[in-house]
Amino acid sequence: MNAFLLSIILIPAIEIYLFIEIGGKIGALYTISLIFLTAFIGIYYAKYEGFNTLRSGMSQMMKNELPVYEIISGAALAFAALLLIIPGFATDLIGFLMIFPPTRKIMFYKFSKQYSRKKDIKENFIDGESEDINNEKNER
Repeated sequence: MNAFLLSIILIPAIEIYLFIEIGGKIGALYTISLIFLTAFIGIYYAKYEGFNTLRSGMSQMMKNELPVYEIISGAALAFAALLLIIPGFATDLIGFLMIFPPTRKIMFYKFSKQYSRKKDIKENFIDGESEDINNEKNER
């Protein structure tokens, strides 16, 4: 089964389960309040980290360096903010993990390690141009 289709089915099911469990423990009103509270705190902190990433990227550009980490970090922060806006405790947890710089660096390290393996495979090939020599000999 496609992983995307599976996640479309599983994520809402996990969120509904967590709503029922947490709502049963602390009550419906507190559960709804907690959802709004995590969304507001998460969006505020995402904005704060976004400005820090923007400032770091500008300093990298002042040094005439390409701010690769800052670009990827900004995209991750935007995705984390989206996860925090979506109501649910599991998406909030993932969103908060993506916002905090130490866990974001760990995630980037894992993905970059995976990408570098694919890059090593491509480095075994040499790009070049070829010319048919036999065709030139026959024309002379």
